[in-house]
Amino acid sequence: MYEVPDQHGKRVVVTGANSGTGKEAAKRLAAAGAEVVLAVRTGAKGEQAKAEILAAHPEAVLEVRRLDLADQASVREFADGLISDGTALDVLVNNAGVMNVPARTETVDGFELQLASNFLGPFALTARLLPLLLKAPAARVVTMSSGAATGGRIDFADLQSSRRYSPMRAYAQTKLADLLMTLHLADLAVERGWPLLSVGAHPGYTRTNLMVSGPHLNGGRPGLLESIGYRVVPSQDAVQGTEPLLYAAADPGAVQGGYYGPRWALVGPTRPVRVPRRARDKAVAARLWAEAERLTGTSV
Repeated sequence: MYEVPDQHGKRVVVTGANSGTGKEAAKRLAAAGAEVVLAVRTGAKGEQAKAEILAAHPEAVLEVRRLDLADQASVREFADGLISDGTALDVLVNNAGVMNVPARTETVDGFELQLASNFLGPFALTARLLPLLLKAPAARVVTMSSGAATGGRIDFADLQSSRRYSPMRAYAQTKLADLLMTLHLADLAVERGWPLLSVGAHPGYTRTNLMVSGPHLNGGRPGLLESIGYRVVPSQDAVQGTEPLLYAAADPGAVQGGYYGPRWALVGPTRPVRVPRRARDKAVAARLWAEAERLTGTSV
């Protein structure tokens, strides 16, 4: 199992920290000495995760704060709360998301749910927390993508999937968007001389509730192929599946614009993985960044 380097003196925010890879990341970062903010949509679930982590690591320093990435007002309130604390932020782990929502669903802001939760929310959170990140001596922004990004395409003519909605197509677009954001932020950090690493990760095929919660939203059910795939495709547990995220967040070997995932695509130990061709398109990245700024009312 990957051993997280010493994290004493660091403050870390992990989104979606009440379950799956988020909870595992929070647990192991806290065990290594980090002060961890569990950013969760449901406070009770966050408190339960906190109690479970403390049961295993009584010395852990943890705080639960509410954050709904699908609601821009919640993102703003969460960021404002941290900023009012005035404490530097060493690591932001953009982990939370939804997957394969069966029917197109709009958020309170009028955004398609997967785009809002997986990309626009993390984008706005990163932009709003940037002042705290730049107060740290060597900050990191780590964003969870997916192998699905390889099949993604940014459809600027229908970014919100309002003309045509496919659960997997919408999901793949958001995960490609996450990688484009990661690499564009890395470029900005280099251009502007920021002491910040922007790093991406993907978990391969990791067994978490992400696989089943999205397809069941709004009374939906996973399709036949999905249900069979959950049983027969090689997979790994959250302990192993979180390691690319932990490497990106804490390892001295992680590099600017790096992308880390399982050695054998779906499973295996962590290694650098190839960034999909579409994620390396700087013109698309810049255009998407500008559109995200417009939609979320943020700027970097």
